[in-house]
Amino acid sequence: MIKFPYGVSDFHRIRTDGYLYVDHSTHIPLLEDAGRQLIFLRPRRFGKSLLLSMLANYYDVRTAADFDMLFGNLAIGKQPTAERNQYLILRWDFSKVSAQGDIEQIKRNLFAHVNVAIQGFLFTYASNLTSTPQIQTDNAIASFEALCNAVQNSGQQLYLLIDEYDNFANDVLMQDPTDTRRYHDLLEGEGILKTLFKIVKASASEGKISRVFITGVSPVVLSDMTSGYNVATSIYLEPRFNELCGLTQEELTPLVAQVLNECGQDSSQQTSVSETLRQFYNGYRFCHRTERPLVYNPTLCFYFLRHYQLECEPPRQILDGNLAMDAGRIRYIAALPNGHSIIGQIVDDEHPIALQALENQFGVEKLREVQQDSRYMLSLLYFFGVLTIRDIGELGKMVLGVPNLVIRGLYVERLKRHALPRPQDDQLAEHLAEQFYQSADLQPLVDFMENKYFAVFNNRDYCWSNELTVKTAFLTLLFNDTWYIMDSESALQRRYSDLVMIIRPSMRHYATLKDFIFEFKYLKLDELKLTGEQLREKSTAELEAMPQVQQALQDALEQLRAYQPVLAAKYQEPERLYCLAVVALGFERVIWRIL
Repeated sequence: MIKFPYGVSDFHRIRTDGYLYVDHSTHIPLLEDAGRQLIFLRPRRFGKSLLLSMLANYYDVRTAADFDMLFGNLAIGKQPTAERNQYLILRWDFSKVSAQGDIEQIKRNLFAHVNVAIQGFLFTYASNLTSTPQIQTDNAIASFEALCNAVQNSGQQLYLLIDEYDNFANDVLMQDPTDTRRYHDLLEGEGILKTLFKIVKASASEGKISRVFITGVSPVVLSDMTSGYNVATSIYLEPRFNELCGLTQEELTPLVAQVLNECGQDSSQQTSVSETLRQFYNGYRFCHRTERPLVYNPTLCFYFLRHYQLECEPPRQILDGNLAMDAGRIRYIAALPNGHSIIGQIVDDEHPIALQALENQFGVEKLREVQQDSRYMLSLLYFFGVLTIRDIGELGKMVLGVPNLVIRGLYVERLKRHALPRPQDDQLAEHLAEQFYQSADLQPLVDFMENKYFAVFNNRDYCWSNELTVKTAFLTLLFNDTWYIMDSESALQRRYSDLVMIIRPSMRHYATLKDFIFEFKYLKLDELKLTGEQLREKSTAELEAMPQVQQALQDALEQLRAYQPVLAAKYQEPERLYCLAVVALGFERVIWRIL
């Protein structure tokens, strides 16, 4: 059986304990050529820590005797570079630095981490050093300077690896979006983080540090440090490093085949499992070159495949808890001025967002300008991994979109929480949705939407209300990735339906569940020549008799007639497929009909 390294980022352990390792060592010569101080950004859970661990084992003087065991059957083992096993390795992992407390407490937390790393370094490389520098418990920066001097004086070369450089600073920033004082104290003027990176910069320029490799999620902290560290080469948007972390389709396909073979399942299952993985975990592109392959989230793929090994079926919960932090990123964006409006734009597949270029030189001050210029917020969402580069559009603009259904679910959940902040309303909506999945009777959910959901919209929302607004409202109430593959604007023979809900292959044995296609129409109040109060007073029969409503229903049903045979033929269960035409009358009433 494949031993998936789920949650394991120690390269040495992976290679010696028989875990799966997808060979990314081919990038090592490219990294050496790219520069001596590199910064590489990727979303959480994409394998950055494992990448650093691989580099540490490759360059460490201590692992020279283990080189053949660790790298012999990898690409780099067949053609190693001259720098292999030539360095003393110092590693910092800022995800271990707590962001709790005031600025002095955070400084102590940072100093403690740096000093512990230095102590470990001195113990490991005692035989390689001609002198032992003094560790100053109250000043880790001085400890670090002393270490750099000792390494240089010993005729050795130092490779500094910094993992999650922005982790605790971003935690400080996001704990309270309205209070950025502590964040500024960390970075502005002679803030402690800026000072630390100034020493890294100076030591590298003096030859005391030979190489630096830094990973993180976003460039916000580097931008705010300005002159503190402005010498690193940013490689995170270079096409040749698009697949440095993550899994490609070529790498994933044989893993799926082997897992299914272990379960005694044939190739017919492989198509279904591969499609599920693609829809939920694929879709990431980290450069502007659209010919580069899309990348899968490796943590989620391993979560899925490891479960499949044990149960010979996909996990019920398609979203692993490891993405809880990504939900927090979206929650942070939503709390900023105009944040929910931006999220609304993102889920609009019909009108994708396009940027001339990603903003990668912005600091916290720019985040306050989101009401005037959303480019900064959209770029930040890209770096968080909840937006990606989907295509190159007109005038070379980058078309951004949601990578996959897992991330779409995070957006939908945030919109739902905004519309239904009370837990009891949220629970009632879930109950009504579950009833609908089995009965195809939309009326109870329509009643809920008219009485509860539409109440959160005010007069200002009528300025931008349209078919998309209503579609998004239903999407938030119906979204369920445990039972359904839910897509918006799905292509059906080059035509597009508004919302498709197809039972996940592993859930189709639940006979009461049904497949759905929705087509939405929206009628404005001025088209109906009625006020909201007048609409609320009319009966359903009176509304259905209105010519505008009848025409809208007929238009929607006509579109559904074109979609129905396509999905019926694909899934071979036409008796489970229900096509619903839904017409919203302002934010007041909803009329619907089954084809």
